[in-house]
This record gives sequence, C-alpha cells and structure tokens, in this order.
Amino acid sequence: MKISTKGRYALRLLLDLAQHREMGAVALKDVAQRQEVSKKYLEQIIPAFTKSGILRTTRGFQGGYELNVSPDKITVGDILRLTEGSLSPLDCVENNGADCPRGAECQVLWVWKGLSDAITGYLDGVTLQDILDRSSGSGYDYVI
Repeated sequence: MKISTKGRYALRLLLDLAQHREMGAVALKDVAQRQEVSKKYLEQIIPAFTKSGILRTTRGFQGGYELNVSPDKITVGDILRLTEGSLSPLDCVENNGADCPRGAECQVLWVWKGLSDAITGYLDGVTLQDILDRSSGSGYDYVI
C-alpha cells in the first residue's frame, strides 16, 4: 500500500490545525506557508474533511478552518480513509474474498487479511494527539 501525496498532505494539514487550535479559525494560506504545500492543493483536500464533520469552516475577515473534533478522536486511519479510500492492500480483503472468483478456495486470503488487520489496527491506533504529544516530547518514553 502506498500513501499518496493527498493523504500525506491531509495529515500535515490536520496536524497543523491541531497545533494551532488555540488560534481558532486558521487561514489556509497560513497552513500552506507553514507546511510548504500549495494552497490550491489544500483547497482540494478540505471538502472531504468539512463534509465528514472533522473540519469547521468560518467565512469572512477572520475566517478559516479549524478542527471540529478533538485531536485525540481523529486517527491517521480516519484521515487516510477520507483521502485514499480503503486501507486494504487488496480489494478481495474488504469482502473476505466474496468479490474474487477464487475467494472461496483462496489459500492465502488469511495472509492478506492479516496484513490488512495490521495496517488498519496500527493506523486506527494513532491519533493526531499522539503525534502532537510525541513531537513535543511529552509522549511515549521507550527507554528500558
């Protein structure tokens, strides 16, 4: 599975908004400048997140975008599903082989299902807050 530019930029966009939550609505041009991403590209990403309810839009002079959901409730899996679609490495995994002509007798379906479970389990287990905590040094300490 490869994550597209859209998925990576969406994560950076939402992480930036999480980092600047105390500012309220943040102008997209400011996010674009801080993240070194085209404002036009971010404008293409925004609709999926406003439609899903993750982002709130404020119009006008002090307008911009802000998280409508707490960073500890937004997972990397949520973000990637909205930008990439399915997280499954193969189409057949999504329906347990039902869409595959060989699904009923597939000997390796369990391998791909295990891989899919590992990917989704990991990505659904990491929130924006986890990333913020880890980057600020207040997150996990792996010293043994």
